[in-house]
Amino acid sequence: MPPVDGDLAPCTLRDLIAYFIRLGTFGFGGPIALAGYMQRDLVERRRWISEQDYKEGLALAQLAPGPLAAQLAIYLGWARAGIVGATAVAVAFIMPSFVMVLALSALYVRLGGLPWMLGTFYGIGAAVIAVIARATVKLAKLTLGRDVVLWAICCLSALVTAWTESEIFSLFVAAGLATMAARARTRPALGSATGMVPVAHFANLATAQAMSVAPAGLGSIFWFFAKAGAVVFGSGLAIVPFLHGGVVQRFHWLTERQFLDAIAVSMITPGPVVITVAFIGYLVAGASGATVAALGVFLPVYLFVILPAPYFRRFARNPQVHAFVDGVTAAATGAIGGAAFVLGRRAITDVGAAIICVVAFAILTRAKRIPEPVIMLGAGILGLVTKGLSP
Repeated sequence: MPPVDGDLAPCTLRDLIAYFIRLGTFGFGGPIALAGYMQRDLVERRRWISEQDYKEGLALAQLAPGPLAAQLAIYLGWARAGIVGATAVAVAFIMPSFVMVLALSALYVRLGGLPWMLGTFYGIGAAVIAVIARATVKLAKLTLGRDVVLWAICCLSALVTAWTESEIFSLFVAAGLATMAARARTRPALGSATGMVPVAHFANLATAQAMSVAPAGLGSIFWFFAKAGAVVFGSGLAIVPFLHGGVVQRFHWLTERQFLDAIAVSMITPGPVVITVAFIGYLVAGASGATVAALGVFLPVYLFVILPAPYFRRFARNPQVHAFVDGVTAAATGAIGGAAFVLGRRAITDVGAAIICVVAFAILTRAKRIPEPVIMLGAGILGLVTKGLSP
């Protein structure tokens, strides 16, 4: 049974930091896989986080702009240790992948490109779909239960995401309102105005305005990536189209090939996918550019969690707000499933990739003791063997 607040196991700030350093170092699979690891490790196994806090964090991560995994981690740190915990967890979770990307960036520049990434990405990309699919199934079991309304919302959200290939913020709000209305019919007391929180309070999180970007320089790099962190919702992969439009098409900071290599780097390194901004920043302005880009994209993420968190948590257990959170979470779960379909259609391009995906899914389902990094390593090797080392 997942823990409730009174059943939580002892957990120090050092324990949290150590866990998120490990997750940032070995956590492959993208945002939903990372969210699944947190649920498995912190809610089910270690019992450091209650199921309710996890669900609230997941809902807030979907309502606020920025990459889901980083926001959820920051919220869980806040839930256990306040602002200090949120800050420590943010640094612990992001720093390992940042250091790895920095090293790969330097190697990339020195060698003039990394042709082997194409083969590695081929294998890892297929395995990542298996990881996301497995994590999505587990997340659905955790968040939906046997609630028919939540399952209907989840399926509708999945279909919309798969059809439009984007996550629609208004759909999350509508899902929350629909769940509130459905439960209000069975709980008349929910009509009371006491304790109500205007949904517009959450919707306001989506109103960040675009900022102008000057020619390349540390200041313009920071503001461009801060804008990216402030206006992109959901999965870290959702930032990719926004980045492409800016760094390739508008500002010409990178070539198409360099941008594709940047995405490959984010997929073969653990931690949040959005860390690809550090690779881009390095190519534009060296180590300083990488640091400024990472600070720019994660600062809004951090602020959009710690600023609303106290109010969100205060009202989240109100029955009406709880219904709203459940609806948003169901929509988020469906959007994740839809995104897995979209990504799978692009990553699984032939029989070889399909075989890698199926084998990885079977291993994840039946051989649960095999760590995900080992599966990713094997998939990368298979990709290299299949596609070769040539560009």
